[in-house]
Amino acid sequence: MDRRRRHRTYFWLMGTCVVLILLAWNVVRLWSTTAAIVMSVIAAAIPPVAAFVGNQGALDESQPPAGDEER
Repeated sequence: MDRRRRHRTYFWLMGTCVVLILLAWNVVRLWSTTAAIVMSVIAAAIPPVAAFVGNQGALDESQPPAGDEER
């Protein structure tokens, strides 16, 4: 996955997380507290996935440390 696509996916996932939290506790809780809690649990599971996606392949693009170069 290229860097731009990883960043775009990361921001979509985190944006979805924020929207779920805002909707759950400002709109959905008025009709169903259980649904708001389920939405919050789903939103809590998204950030670790987003971090994994955002960092996937990042080491492939990085430069090796200065002391580990072959001579």
